[in-house]
Amino acid sequence: MPILSRFLLILLLAIAGASPVSAQDAQGSAQIQQAPLATPDQLSTQLDKIKQTLTDKTKLTDDILTAARTSAQSVQQQADQLTTSLAPQADALKAKLDVLGPAPEKGAPPEAPEVASQRKQLLKDQTDLNGQITQSKLLSRDSQQLLAEIGALRRDLFNAQISQRTASPLSTVFWSRLAQALPDDRANFGVLWHAAKGAIAQAWQPANRLPFITCLLAAIALIAGGRRLLEHQLLEMAAHYLPSGHLRRSAMALLVTIATMLVYGIGAWLIYLAVNWNGAFDAELDELVRPLVNLMFYVATMAGLGRALLMVRHPSWRLPPISDDLAKRLRPFPSLMAYSALLLGIIERVTNDIGASLATTMAANALAATLIGGLVAYALMLMSRARRAMLASGGKPAERPLWVGLLVLCAFLGMLITLLSVLTGYIALGFYVARQMIRAGFLIAALYVFMHLINDLCESLLSPESRAGQRMQDNFGIAPARLEQAATVLSGVGRAFLLLLAIPLILAPYGAGPNELMDRGTRIFSGLSVGTLTINPTSIFNAVLMLVVGGIIVRLSKRWLSQQLLPKTSLDVGMQMSIVTLLGYVGGILVFVLVLGALKVDVQSIAWVASALSVGIGFGLQAIVQNFISGLILLAERPVKVGDWVSISGVEGDIKRINVRATEIQQSDRSTVIVPNSQLITQNVRNVTLANAQGRVQIRLPMPLSSDAGKVRQIIFDILRNHPVTLNTPSPSVTLDSVDAGSMMFVCTAYVGNPREAGTVKSDLLFEIIDRLRKAGLPLTTPQDMVVRTMQHDPATAPQPPTTVIPGQKT
Repeated sequence: MPILSRFLLILLLAIAGASPVSAQDAQGSAQIQQAPLATPDQLSTQLDKIKQTLTDKTKLTDDILTAARTSAQSVQQQADQLTTSLAPQADALKAKLDVLGPAPEKGAPPEAPEVASQRKQLLKDQTDLNGQITQSKLLSRDSQQLLAEIGALRRDLFNAQISQRTASPLSTVFWSRLAQALPDDRANFGVLWHAAKGAIAQAWQPANRLPFITCLLAAIALIAGGRRLLEHQLLEMAAHYLPSGHLRRSAMALLVTIATMLVYGIGAWLIYLAVNWNGAFDAELDELVRPLVNLMFYVATMAGLGRALLMVRHPSWRLPPISDDLAKRLRPFPSLMAYSALLLGIIERVTNDIGASLATTMAANALAATLIGGLVAYALMLMSRARRAMLASGGKPAERPLWVGLLVLCAFLGMLITLLSVLTGYIALGFYVARQMIRAGFLIAALYVFMHLINDLCESLLSPESRAGQRMQDNFGIAPARLEQAATVLSGVGRAFLLLLAIPLILAPYGAGPNELMDRGTRIFSGLSVGTLTINPTSIFNAVLMLVVGGIIVRLSKRWLSQQLLPKTSLDVGMQMSIVTLLGYVGGILVFVLVLGALKVDVQSIAWVASALSVGIGFGLQAIVQNFISGLILLAERPVKVGDWVSISGVEGDIKRINVRATEIQQSDRSTVIVPNSQLITQNVRNVTLANAQGRVQIRLPMPLSSDAGKVRQIIFDILRNHPVTLNTPSPSVTLDSVDAGSMMFVCTAYVGNPREAGTVKSDLLFEIIDRLRKAGLPLTTPQDMVVRTMQHDPATAPQPPTTVIPGQKT
């Protein structure tokens, strides 16, 4: 059985590689590469034919304009290639003429006849060649102008179609027009259906019956059981060859997508091959069916992406962090959306092929748009129900990232616009939005899978614990930290490249992007301006978009540096914060410059404003500019940095943040003091922790003069040296500072690695010193005797009282 399954896997991959579409594309590419370059006259004739197709503006369609645009691009490329190919020939002719030298002047001896004949021929060839080069450059320029004209025609056609309003499906006019046009459209569809039945009947002829049945049974078997078998084999290979972890999970998601695409796409191609084995389709029918086979590959990929992201049967393989309940609820959604996309493509191709009436086309588009909008509404409702069910069961839904919330909002708005447009008669707009939602959803899902795959691939291959990482360490001597940094950088660059590649595809997949949508609004303000600044909605939109996207990129870059890249380096926390802050300043300045460029603001247009307000700005912003420059100096020179313990003007604490204008210092009572940056530059600042400064613990200990000084010194020195926090270098010291008033003053000094530990260590040392001295019988004070004497009295008058002695005191 494993041999049979592997044979089936190899057969499927071979069939996919030998698909007719790929073979045709490869053959066409080979022919294009081998085709000789056209002459300028031939290119001029092609350009004239393209212009003739654009003469009747009333009959222009998007397909005609697309074909004309492709032909014009081909003419431009051939003209550029011709110019490039003729340039070396012109240089060679010029070199030959330079060898012959200049022609003899009038009155000079004539040159040899052979030289004169050769010079004449070379000049003639040079003139012809320069003419061809000039003509090819003019053709390239004309092609560029024609491309611009075609782009304008496409925008006008798109605006006309997107703003076209017909009767609403809720009105009787809509259905009456459909009923009137239905007989003609039914007849046209009957012709297509008759051609299809004729092709099937021809495929059932004895000469074609065997390949028809064989291909049809192969397609049925492939669709019925081939997906599970192929998916099982691919997943088994991934589990065997890929290490366990995130890479295996993302690779399995990609393999599930590929397996679904191959099975259903090749199945559709086998059905096409079964009917058209010996050319049963005519040219028109083949032109209709072949794109539907390609569409099946796209639709199958969409369904496979949905299955790969949900992974209902294998929750541990699921990429997005969604609950099992939500995955089960959304299980039928990818297949339904794929069927809807297939239906949308079939409707669009068939209505164009049979030349359906406007009423029938609008009805078909309304059906497809309503179906897609309803499916999106159904998915949003399932997500809401799953969230409410989790809350009712006492669970807490996972926090949504910002981009997920934006996608849900866009899906809701797209669904709302689609359904409202269909109901109000703007069916073309609803159909366009529905088609955009399908395309955007497909691209976003594919982008999500590939982003995870790139990130997991970089982290797995460059992990210090992986086999590849260990080989790099052994062969090239790369440190593990450098491998982690390289993995983070490569992952970030790869995902950024994918994002930049996907954004244009999502915004303008059909050549009708935001510029086309805003063209009409631009025309309204085309003549308005303020001074030399022209008011252009497109420029304003681009500036706002640049500001938002630039701000997000700067923010994500700072977060990526502070949370992923810089923590893996050997830089201290203060340097990391300085780098992140400087990047924020530079990024903000770059975004501001790009916004001005998008607004097309000329520096001269604002020079008079700056000159008029220069005096006021100079006095008003003097302190702000001073603090800003001081902040840059602090970040560059780093006399103080984040985490330092500083003292300035009676304020003492830890630096928590260095901002543009001021620095935040947190005191010991957890309060924060805002100190302007200029004070840290112009005033005396005590930095306790600069250059990893050590803390000093000093204790002044008085002892009685009768104490054994050597024993006291030895006990205290042992305590200072044996404490786990005190340093051996510099070593502790116990010195006798002075002898005064019957006591000895010992100065005990020890050092700790961090000044913040000095107070705690001093307390610990005092507790232990007092305890050890008490146990050794060494008091900290000298006992005193007090003698109380009475005044001397006259012996004649009274006897002398006895003297009372109180031990321990003297008077």
